[in-house]
Amino acid sequence: MNIEVVLFVILAVTFVGSGIMVITRRSPVLAVLYLILNFFALAGLYLTLQAQFIAVIQIIVYAGAIMVLFLFVIMLLNLKDEEKLIEKISARKVLAVGLSAAVLLEVLYIIWSATPAIERNVVKAEELGSVEAIGKALFSDFLFPFEVTSIVLIVAIVGAVILAKKKLD
Repeated sequence: MNIEVVLFVILAVTFVGSGIMVITRRSPVLAVLYLILNFFALAGLYLTLQAQFIAVIQIIVYAGAIMVLFLFVIMLLNLKDEEKLIEKISARKVLAVGLSAAVLLEVLYIIWSATPAIERNVVKAEELGSVEAIGKALFSDFLFPFEVTSIVLIVAIVGAVILAKKKLD
């Protein structure tokens, strides 16, 4: 066993453990903090798969910007009465857990039966996850959708500025 496998296992256990902690915590602030840990573990998993660009974007966009937004929203809501957050077990929840387990078993069966086909079509991760490969694909094969997206974002920014200016006047 080499260091990459050990690191992958540690990050995977951290990822799954923090994901479980997110959904089992009563305090929304603790849940958000465990979600941030989850995002960092996912970024580490991307690094072990040689997808450096996706790992950096994971940290900047999700762990940085979106989670800070979540924390501010939770703090603005000012949830004081945590007893209202306690839920009781009902027949719907038991049925939901059973159906979730059935779907998980189906997904595992599909993955298990498709493994030989996946092994035949393996592409080197170093070629897909690097900034160079993403840049080449973005500015050659997907140039038009990239430009359309940039125009849509500029229109949204101009619209937000115009709406904000009307409120100030």
